[in-house]
Amino acid sequence: MRRLPLVALLAANAFSACGSIMTVLAVPWFVLATTGSAARTGLTAGAEVVGVVIASLLAGPVVDRFGRRVVSVTSDLVAAVVVSTIPLLHGTVGLPFWALLALAVALGSAAAPGQTARQSMMPGLIALTGVDTERAASAYDGVSRGARMLGAPLAGVLIAVLGSQPVLLVDAGTFLVSALLVRLFVPRVTAAPQDAPGSYLTRMRRGLAYLRQDRLMLGIVVMVSATNLLDAAFFSVLMPVYAKDVLHSSIALGLMAGTFNAAALTGSLLYAWAGPRLPRHLTYTLAFLLSGAPRFVVLALGAPLPVVLALWAVLGLGVGAINPILGAVEYERVPEAVLPMVFGVMHAAAFCGMPLGAALAGLSVEAIGLFPTLSGCAALYLVATTTPALFRVWRQLDRRPEHPPVPVAA
Repeated sequence: MRRLPLVALLAANAFSACGSIMTVLAVPWFVLATTGSAARTGLTAGAEVVGVVIASLLAGPVVDRFGRRVVSVTSDLVAAVVVSTIPLLHGTVGLPFWALLALAVALGSAAAPGQTARQSMMPGLIALTGVDTERAASAYDGVSRGARMLGAPLAGVLIAVLGSQPVLLVDAGTFLVSALLVRLFVPRVTAAPQDAPGSYLTRMRRGLAYLRQDRLMLGIVVMVSATNLLDAAFFSVLMPVYAKDVLHSSIALGLMAGTFNAAALTGSLLYAWAGPRLPRHLTYTLAFLLSGAPRFVVLALGAPLPVVLALWAVLGLGVGAINPILGAVEYERVPEAVLPMVFGVMHAAAFCGMPLGAALAGLSVEAIGLFPTLSGCAALYLVATTTPALFRVWRQLDRRPEHPPVPVAA
């Protein structure tokens, strides 16, 4: 019972993540099924990402002002209303494309503050429940990965059985469950009072000022932005092109994605078990080197599908340790007074380069070909992931607080 608030938050995040991945698949499918336009489908998907980036950047001061629990519940409720509005309007008065784009931006904007709010609640709940930080961070990452893995095939099956419009209503239900779990079982827990005054811009400046003076956190923001840009290029463009032009199979694409994601989830579970006994700096560095550039190299060498799957089952394990280490460091290091702002900026930075990465990868494949693009991305990824080994500031990953924060609950 003591751990119930943390378990409830993890469950709420799982439902919200499942809803988000179902939205990512169901909304574009709905657009394609109702308009028949690939261009409009792409614009709608891009509009949702724009909403996520903008809302993530602006969410921090909102969470700081109104409270993490309130924003988490409100965010999920608004997301439920927005996603259910799409099929309801289409089936009644009609849904012009401009309105669909507006709803896509609103959907991305609604979901992002909830993610910032739930992650900002983690340090207080860790202190309240007494769970080890590494294990709690691994659980947060693991349930999110698991929810996304289940949500994607579930959306595909439900679309085939029910159609895209009913699936959007099911999607809305996942957000409602998330809101209900937080409202009923997660107390308002903070590790310190958050009554610092200030306007929206003042609160935002406090968060940005902290990032500027904390070199490790700034390095994390820059590194994650760079690797996410390259990951978006890989998963959105390079891997599908490889499956189509080299392996000549859409099934191969699903097998590659599923194998890598399953390995990442396994890595999260393994780190939850062994993480507290491992040095963070060394583990983080090796995990990124294992799971980063080698993915691109395997495809650049033109490996057949069995070799790709076998290697990715190993390479993907490293991914499972990265987010838990970052989460543990962020929970312990970032002061409560600026935590929502810092998380909001980090979420925005993580997403902002992804559309650019996918676009640049597509242009590069058309200009110089698939294999040179894979090789170039592998070199860039290697440069980005060797920085923790080259710069002393990254050794601060191993610093742990001497006195864990004491939560204040209401």
